[in-house]
Amino acid sequence: MAAEEASRSSPRSRREPKGRVSRQDKYSVLLPTYNERENLPFIVWLLVKSFSESGFNYEIIIIDDGSPDGTRDIAEQLEKIYGSDRILLRPREKKLGLGTAYIHGMKHATGNYIIIMDADLSHHLIYFFYRKQKEGNFDIVSGTRYKGNGGVYGWDLKRKIISRVANFITQILLRPGASDLTGSFRLYRKEVLQKLIGKCISKGYVFQMEMIVRARQLNYTIGEVPISFVDRVYGESKLGGNEIVSFLKGLLTLFATT
Repeated sequence: MAAEEASRSSPRSRREPKGRVSRQDKYSVLLPTYNERENLPFIVWLLVKSFSESGFNYEIIIIDDGSPDGTRDIAEQLEKIYGSDRILLRPREKKLGLGTAYIHGMKHATGNYIIIMDADLSHHLIYFFYRKQKEGNFDIVSGTRYKGNGGVYGWDLKRKIISRVANFITQILLRPGASDLTGSFRLYRKEVLQKLIGKCISKGYVFQMEMIVRARQLNYTIGEVPISFVDRVYGESKLGGNEIVSFLKGLLTLFATT
């Protein structure tokens, strides 16, 4: 999978040679979950496999928001299987929003790079994000479904139209300097993510969008990698009427405050 052009280049530290993994780098994956009992073992296996094959130092922090389907029980079993140095379960009592889940996870992260993602079995391209970040020394590397050979598979026409329209509207109103604002697979420098979270006021789906908008305002550099988003294998999508209304309200609020 080829990497897309980056939004800006960075003059910071010297780049590492291609293919070489710095032993000083550690990657903390923040994995918010809610009713992901069936998906979680697979996504953790994919992550462990990808990290191990690439030689990365890593940890996976599972932030379960009181899932009634027993996701927490599964996470506890995974912690025993892979070890508490690799799998860290840091649950909360109830669903409190995506933004606060990342804040909670950040408190326990020991890596200098943070990867945010969901548990939909759609993301296992760790190495491509690592390579893109090293190529341009970017503050953020974001997956994009709307450039290069990126795309979406498994969605019906209605959902594809909703996604395209939402992204088009955000591009017109916010001019973010990135092609995919609602994607949920990104790599951040830890200090950059901490700064952005402190600036963001949104919750839920709008949170991802605001992160990119605030990054542009603070002149952080953003690289993009085309990804093929495959719809979830188990369970149902969380996108519904309430989420769409919340998205539109959040978008208008963000537009008014930027």
